[in-house]
Amino acid sequence: MDKPKNRIKEVLEEKGIKQTWLAEKLGKSFCIVNSYVCNRRQPSLEVLFEIADILQVNPKDLIDGK
Repeated sequence: MDKPKNRIKEVLEEKGIKQTWLAEKLGKSFCIVNSYVCNRRQPSLEVLFEIADILQVNPKDLIDGK
């Protein structure tokens, strides 16, 4: 079974948003956000919904549909 992946990196790139900005908006360290973006770690559902809200996207858009 493949590890779960998210599309946070792709959405940030599409919107031209930097990880540092997202980290600031989330109130989390750059290292934590970078680990989400690089798929080394997955955000909790609560954090995923918060990221979706900040980026103004549907939470489903942050989940890899493969």
